[in-house]
Amino acid sequence: MRRLCFLLLAGMLAACHGSDRPAQETGPANLWEEFSGEKALQHVAHLVEFGPRPPGTEAIEKSRAYLTQELQSQGWTVTPQKFTDTTPQGPKTFVNLIATFVGAPGPKKEPFFLLCSHYDTKFFEKESFVGANDGGSSNGLLLEMARVLALRPELAAKVELVFFDGEEAYVSFTDTDGFFGSRHFAKQLQAEGKVRQFRGGILFDMVGDRDLRITLSPDSPAQMTLDIFAAAKALHLRDHITYSLGGITDDHTALNAIGIPVIDLIDFDYPPWHTPADTMDKLSAESLGIVGKIATRYLCETALR
Repeated sequence: MRRLCFLLLAGMLAACHGSDRPAQETGPANLWEEFSGEKALQHVAHLVEFGPRPPGTEAIEKSRAYLTQELQSQGWTVTPQKFTDTTPQGPKTFVNLIATFVGAPGPKKEPFFLLCSHYDTKFFEKESFVGANDGGSSNGLLLEMARVLALRPELAAKVELVFFDGEEAYVSFTDTDGFFGSRHFAKQLQAEGKVRQFRGGILFDMVGDRDLRITLSPDSPAQMTLDIFAAAKALHLRDHITYSLGGITDDHTALNAIGIPVIDLIDFDYPPWHTPADTMDKLSAESLGIVGKIATRYLCETALR
């Protein structure tokens, strides 16, 4: 009898010690292990099949419909943010997609962390640019991350996914050309008094290169950089992240400018950038999995705690 009582007590203690998460949390504990680079790559392939996807084209409308359908199927509510801006080609209409998670347990709370990507491709008049990496890979990753986060509803509810339109410049990147979607999104946050709602964010861009080497800008948010490095080291993936030689202007720039610390996870050392050679054969599921797992571990262990 004493031996039986001891075993029961030992089992109860082990059960208590083995659960560090609050009782209301459900789903896989090591959520990053659920991230599938293969599934992310399949999403990229679907988007690339639509062809070049500059703003205002039929192909980007198909992309928008695909993104919306996939997000909704995983329990996310998608809100289009439509606006018009002046470009070197005249007024253009753009549509950002903003997704929040529904169905999380407990009272509804506002998301406080941004996960961002751009889903347009650069306009070329005489070349067919399908943007497998630049405009494709980050969206495949973000769709897969939406699926993974949905496995832990209480975490998904803390996140807002943003798919920017009009990241690419029509002529060259200036204060009035390029980053149309992120600049508008940032202005709207200011206008609505929502800047303080967000603690920070991650921007994904060109994350599928077979020869993966994420190049962080030297001016990346310091603590966030350390935490990303820590997540990568814990997964034995630290060799895939380094610093770029100079600063990088991207969709995170407008958000940093209004006081939201956003880190840009980008492999800018990519020879096919803005050429017709940016095709599916340059990507790998392994690379998408590496970035996805690092980011998901960082979210679970640090950003969303």
